[in-house]
Amino acid sequence: MAETDVNVSRRTVVTGVVAAAAGTALVVPVVLSSVSNSNVSVSGTAGAPLATALGAYLRIDSADTVTLLIGSTEMGQGIMTGLAQLVAEELQLNWTQIKVEHGLASAVWPNPFGNPIFGAQLTGGSTSMRGWYTPLRKAAATAGQMLIAAATVVGGAGTWILVPGGKVSNGTKTLLFSDLVGTAAGLTPPTTVTLATTTNVIGKRMARVDVPAKVDGSAVFGMDVRVPGMVYASVVHCPTLGGVVKTMPTTASGAIALVNLGNAVGVVATDTWSAMTIANSLTSKITWTLPTNLASRDSASLQATASRLAADPLAVLNSVKTAGGDPVAALASAKSKIDVTYNLPFLAHACMEVLNCTASVTATSCEVWAPTQGQQFCIPTIQAITGLAPSAITVHTTFLGGGLGRKIEQDYIGQAVKIAKAVGKPVKLIWSRKQDFQNDMYRPCATIRVQASLDANKALSGLIYRNVSPSINIQRNTKPGNNPEDTGAIAGAADLPYAIGGQRIEYVPLITDIPLGYWRSVGESYNTFAVESALDELALSGGLDPMELRRSLLVAGGDSRAVAVLDAVKTLSGWTTTATTGTARGVAFLKGFGSYIAVVAQVSQTTVTTASRTTLIIPKVTKLFCAIDCGLAINPDQIESQMEGGLLHGLSAAMWGQVTFANGVPSVSNFSNYRVAKAGDTPTIAVSIVGGTGPTAAAPGGVGETGVPCVAPAIANAFAKLTKTRLRTLPFYPGASMGD
Repeated sequence: MAETDVNVSRRTVVTGVVAAAAGTALVVPVVLSSVSNSNVSVSGTAGAPLATALGAYLRIDSADTVTLLIGSTEMGQGIMTGLAQLVAEELQLNWTQIKVEHGLASAVWPNPFGNPIFGAQLTGGSTSMRGWYTPLRKAAATAGQMLIAAATVVGGAGTWILVPGGKVSNGTKTLLFSDLVGTAAGLTPPTTVTLATTTNVIGKRMARVDVPAKVDGSAVFGMDVRVPGMVYASVVHCPTLGGVVKTMPTTASGAIALVNLGNAVGVVATDTWSAMTIANSLTSKITWTLPTNLASRDSASLQATASRLAADPLAVLNSVKTAGGDPVAALASAKSKIDVTYNLPFLAHACMEVLNCTASVTATSCEVWAPTQGQQFCIPTIQAITGLAPSAITVHTTFLGGGLGRKIEQDYIGQAVKIAKAVGKPVKLIWSRKQDFQNDMYRPCATIRVQASLDANKALSGLIYRNVSPSINIQRNTKPGNNPEDTGAIAGAADLPYAIGGQRIEYVPLITDIPLGYWRSVGESYNTFAVESALDELALSGGLDPMELRRSLLVAGGDSRAVAVLDAVKTLSGWTTTATTGTARGVAFLKGFGSYIAVVAQVSQTTVTTASRTTLIIPKVTKLFCAIDCGLAINPDQIESQMEGGLLHGLSAAMWGQVTFANGVPSVSNFSNYRVAKAGDTPTIAVSIVGGTGPTAAAPGGVGETGVPCVAPAIANAFAKLTKTRLRTLPFYPGASMGD
């Protein structure tokens, strides 16, 4: 991809009504702060029409193009398009009239670009549409009403209304938005607005607004940023997690500078390849002080501890949730019951775009361009390094080549700023693929014991569920009381929609110094595997059809949306028909992220020989069927795409995903030993969207993470039906390489 020169002027933060480039900016009262964002696009600004800002979110230029500024990060999930559809609906815009840009990170509080769910500017948890659906529609509707009010001043009396194409009309006269915005700034905003009831854009398969730039190469990802006078940097971290620099060279051949970053050495050179090559050459020239407790960074030691804690009745519980009757008594009296344990590994994020950041630091300012999901945290990170006031810091969000939770973190942001400060020049930092894999913030591993029973009526009478896994919040101590539910440690196991006679959901923390981070679907990614595998095992122990057991439990739980999704995937997959010879089907269900999803996997079996010459019989997924109810379906095309991507992500993790650690050294260094799905692995995929159209649809739910969790249990359940062998440990093919 070609690199693009950028010259981005610093934003001036002003409260109230402010002067804009071509007139007066109207601060719409439903925004979360009275701040006008004069962000300028990092490309294509030369000769652009002058624009007037309406509050923090909208700009209208003299060509009547409306630009929407968003706080969410576009990382391939299509949120730019989805949010644009909300604004286009309220303002009756033609689809060609709307553009979308990332808003600058805000230094004010409350943050106008902070997701209302979090109160912070970050992207994760499948919350962008859920958080912004109502506030952004209200903001656009308020802007529309003020433009209508301005029309009575500019155009005279009459009943003025919005009409398609960015216009206001009274039946005899039509005015453009660009004719009205200056006048609107001086008017009193309405105290209430009525949202549009039309569905001209919402619910339609609108073309993605970010795709043209990504096709023609003009889209700016983090790695594409160039600023005048910049140099390039890479890093070499301690090979052992937690190690810090003890001694290092002061110079290196070809290097502009070497910078001590604590747990790494930054190498500055005239180009990225030189920086990476020099960094690699330094591995034998740097000495490190290693952590003393390496057992907490060792997979074998952690697994032994987890297995003990899963079975130990005296284990100290960090969290317990109970509901219904006495599960112990139910288990004791049941004839159909199970007591099984599931194991899941640490996982890497493995984003296509490695970590990178461009930073420019002077004595009075700092400007950063970053592919980040965590804008809210960038400003305090930079402030701590530079000592600058927040108003002197500017953070531009670029496109992301994948985020998956990794790019919420601040390590690469801080490194770029430290290096730029040290050398006194703008610096583009790019990690090598090896550094990216071996210094990840890994998804926690988990060992989960499930005890469950069916009563004489085939109802789920008791459930004792124990999750033993590391907690992101406990490691970071970010929440009072270290509540593990804040990181989803028992998400996907607590508050199940199934009718359960008595349940006890337990969380036991597994303490480790392996750095932990948010990963696409986090807790649901491991808890759903245990819950849905256990339900299948329970169905088989009671001689029941797994689909019908789930349905009866959901019906008894009273959740009609859950039942509808399960029925939809049953029909879509042809569950009641005989599967192709040599294949079998398995099902899994999840209520999570504000949505409902059910997945059926159809699998065959294949034999492989591992690197250790062990023969394994493993699943081969031939078909995946998915039904989802995500409430109001803003853009069905994007929902289908997210389901397909999520299913493939879940397939990769289930089949091959695994990171192990030996005394603090990660096992993976590249995709060569972190296998992901290839074209030949891709099954036929069918997606059905359930109940998501019209004014009676439920509020939008999340879709970005929803497709991942059900894949592994659906595969395991199908494989058990096919072979009578139950797979309780992920991945199904450990140690696979991309050549396998």
